[in-house]
Amino acid sequence: MTTAAVSPTHSSGRVWLFVALGILVAQLVILHLMGRVAICECGYVKLFEPVVNSPGNSQHLADWYTPSHIIHGFLFYGLGWLILRRAPLSARLSLAVLIEAAWELFENSPMVIERYRTATMALGYSGDSIINSGMDTVFMTLGFLAAWRLPVWATIAIAIVFELFTGWLIRDNLTLNVLMLIWPVEAIKTWQGGA
Repeated sequence: MTTAAVSPTHSSGRVWLFVALGILVAQLVILHLMGRVAICECGYVKLFEPVVNSPGNSQHLADWYTPSHIIHGFLFYGLGWLILRRAPLSARLSLAVLIEAAWELFENSPMVIERYRTATMALGYSGDSIINSGMDTVFMTLGFLAAWRLPVWATIAIAIVFELFTGWLIRDNLTLNVLMLIWPVEAIKTWQGGA
């Protein structure tokens, strides 16, 4: 019985997938070393946390900010396509996982947690649980892979629907989240607070 030779491209692709997985594992380990809780302090894990202003938000597998992480995947796919067009898809995915992991670590730093509390609608935000942060990276990966398979127009349409729906439903989305983190607008904060 003979075994088929593995092409260099296929072998390289596997290496990059292991790199992406290694980055995700490193993200989870670093979050642990930062003192983040593994799961919700409530003691259980839910598939979806439907209440935004609750202690369970950013603690379970998914929440209303999950669409934002899927959009991250769309954006990082586009970035990889622009700057690493000739690289294997798995190398571009590794770059996307690296960016998302870096964001997750930054987002869970004391400085950014405090910024969220003072400048955004996330008044009681205490950071993500490790499982939530890891799932944010998984959802980003799903968004990246969806952008790879879908036509550009469909990816853009899904991102717009996600932004409009979450903006309408919870008065927050990726655009507002970034705006309020970087340049808080008091009128938006008031609107997000329900006034």
